[in-house]
Amino acid sequence: MAWGRKKSGARKEPLFGLPAALADLRLSPADRIPDATDAADEKPKKPVAKRKDEDDEEPPRERKPRGTKSGAKRRGKSRGRIRIGRLVYWGAVLGLWAVIAAVGVVVWVGAHLPAIQSLEIPKRPPTIQIVGLDGSVLASRGEAPGSNVALKDLPPYLPKAFIAIEDRRFYSHYGIDPVGIARAAVANLLHRGVSQGGSTLTQQLAKNLFLTQERTMARKLQEVELALWLERKHSKNEILELYLNRVYFGSGAYGVEAASQRYFGKSAKNVTVAEAAMLAGLVKSPSRLAPNRNPEGAEARAQIVLAAMAEAKFITDAQAKASIGHPSYHVKPAGAGTVNYVADWIGEVLDDLVGQIDQSIVVETTIDPKLQSTAEAAIIDELAAKSVKFNVTQGALVAMTPEGAVRAMVGGRNYAESQYNRAVTAKRQPGSAFKPFIYLTAIEGGLTPETIRQDAPLDLKGWRPENYTHEYFGPVTLTQALAMSLNTVAVRLGLEVGPKNVVRTAHRLGISSKLDANPSIALGTSEVSVIELVGAYAPFANGGLGISPHVVTRIRTNEGKLLYARQPDRPAQVIEPRHVAMMNTMMQETLLSGTARKAEIPGWMAAGKTGTSQDFRDAWFVGYTANLVTGVWLGNDDNSPTKKATGGGLPVDVWTRFMRAAHQGVPVASLPNTQRGGFMSNLFQTASQVSAPPPVPAPSGGSYRPPPARTSAPPPNPNVRPEAAAGLDGWLVDRLFGR
Repeated sequence: MAWGRKKSGARKEPLFGLPAALADLRLSPADRIPDATDAADEKPKKPVAKRKDEDDEEPPRERKPRGTKSGAKRRGKSRGRIRIGRLVYWGAVLGLWAVIAAVGVVVWVGAHLPAIQSLEIPKRPPTIQIVGLDGSVLASRGEAPGSNVALKDLPPYLPKAFIAIEDRRFYSHYGIDPVGIARAAVANLLHRGVSQGGSTLTQQLAKNLFLTQERTMARKLQEVELALWLERKHSKNEILELYLNRVYFGSGAYGVEAASQRYFGKSAKNVTVAEAAMLAGLVKSPSRLAPNRNPEGAEARAQIVLAAMAEAKFITDAQAKASIGHPSYHVKPAGAGTVNYVADWIGEVLDDLVGQIDQSIVVETTIDPKLQSTAEAAIIDELAAKSVKFNVTQGALVAMTPEGAVRAMVGGRNYAESQYNRAVTAKRQPGSAFKPFIYLTAIEGGLTPETIRQDAPLDLKGWRPENYTHEYFGPVTLTQALAMSLNTVAVRLGLEVGPKNVVRTAHRLGISSKLDANPSIALGTSEVSVIELVGAYAPFANGGLGISPHVVTRIRTNEGKLLYARQPDRPAQVIEPRHVAMMNTMMQETLLSGTARKAEIPGWMAAGKTGTSQDFRDAWFVGYTANLVTGVWLGNDDNSPTKKATGGGLPVDVWTRFMRAAHQGVPVASLPNTQRGGFMSNLFQTASQVSAPPPVPAPSGGSYRPPPARTSAPPPNPNVRPEAAAGLDGWLVDRLFGR
């Protein structure tokens, strides 16, 4: 087969080996046009439009066979376009659903928030600042102690420290920082954990003001929405000021002012660069980094903040290096904190004094900070030295003026370990410390300090009260019996005057607890608190006037508005002055020759009574001068027995240490009505007044058998002449002529 070729480039017609004459039979272009005859036989046909690029003179192009590279390329491009189109379509669909979901989340989050229009910055929780007698701050109470401080009043490097470490782009974002979130996400991914947070200062403020600390997605979304609202509602400086005054710094300190006072003992207006860095560093983990708990961790974190401040050009490198090398901050030392027992007690009575507290207040108290520190040291040091020996774990002390103003109160050994106030809340058996109410009832019934009563075994239908030493001294005066704390004499007197009358006397003097009117009340088996027992002794120190123990004198707002002022008491005479004189003379003997002979205050006239409950569970001493009435209790919270700790031992040691310090520099004063001239008429009694002991009446109810209770009592004083125990004459001679 041969192919014909034309140089003109016309269409090439194949030749199949025909003779040359037949080759000319091919149709020419003119022959292909139908003639009129043919056109008449056929239906008219629509002329075919000719392409613009089609040349009549040029024959049609040759068709390339299928399967070439260019065709495959065209098909690949077509398929790619289809795929891209599908991706665009489904991307648009998914994007639309994402927008719908985001709108739904925003609506859901908003539905669980207060109406944005009604949202307001919540008021700062009220602060209760408790100050002492000298005006110094003793303690603070409330969720956010510490006053607000204006941003303009702070040194500029203080807020910049927070911006440097917490939110470097604070002034350029609108509440949330996508750059910060992305940076934190990358850091967390690299560290395979949470090493950085993406929350802005605005988000942190929104959480502190309106939300809880729970870590949930719902709370995080609420935080974002509220942060955007805060940015729209407030300026950047207002947000920063709110943040600095509300953030938590550990150890109960909210706000930079409270934290600065807590850790440095000065206002936030005066902090140094290093101190500002430490405060900013605490925000990350206030409980773990609080310098009073972890000073090394707090310092290390402060150095990181200083480096961040230098990197952000907030301070110079020289300032950063100087602060790192020589940190200027120090942690204000914290004591044992026993003054917090006072603060808790005040918190319990505030509602009765001023009602519900809706604003910050200052409570002025009767507490003397020096005496409070002395009382605290006396309890803690004595227990540290002797608690193991005597198996005593706790103690309490209350000191008040004879008018009832509490000067010091220790409710336990360590407030951080136990907030239970053993001075106010706990009630324990006072033992022989209750006996003054027995003897006062007897004195008011006509007996005198020289009245003789028998110290001998006693059997009350099976109940046999015994003396501490298991010894009996026969006829003794009431003064001797009280000084040596003889149990049989106290029980005889209690039955003689009647247990109900004893209860009335105790309640009249200030005991408020329920007292059981039975024979064992003479041995102090009914429980009382330390503060009420000390308050009931106060009439002996003030001439017989009833008092009400108190600690609050005035309450005012921070602006100075007076909310409460204690009015002067109108005390009633609960003991006649002559009876006060007799009781003081008798209880003086307890310190001179009785169970509290170690309780001595040089130059001062003092009186009191020891007490020890059954099985040595409680050890007491309540003593007083014309200046102070102080009571001490020692024992165990679980009421377990001690190792023979008596009222004349540890409690007297604590009392003496405290009272000697408390009376230094105080003008000496005598107890009421105890001058020799004022008491002479009471000493010279007729023989008929020194009556023999009446028979002891049997208690009502044959089945009554009160539990025994014992108190400490040493052997009789060897300096007391034998004839003094026989009656009034010998006692008078010894007392009047000092023999």
